[in-house]
Amino acid sequence: GGEQQRAAIARAMAHRPQLLLADEPTAELDTHSGADVLRMLRGLVDHEGMTVVMSSHDRKAADYADSISVLRDGRLVS
Repeated sequence: GGEQQRAAIARAMAHRPQLLLADEPTAELDTHSGADVLRMLRGLVDHEGMTVVMSSHDRKAADYADSISVLRDGRLVS
């Protein structure tokens, strides 16, 4: 699973999109690999001007975000 996740991220990045939608980008990855992916996404925002919209259940992923929205039972709560 982790190899497939990394390959999917690489495919998405190959085209250098202005907007990247990332649904659980750290799923199936170990802690170290997940942190690498989050740092890479943050770098793309900071250095390439890319916009990344990410959904995640990983609370540590929020540490890399500029803004956070929280959904609970399908409703925006914060």
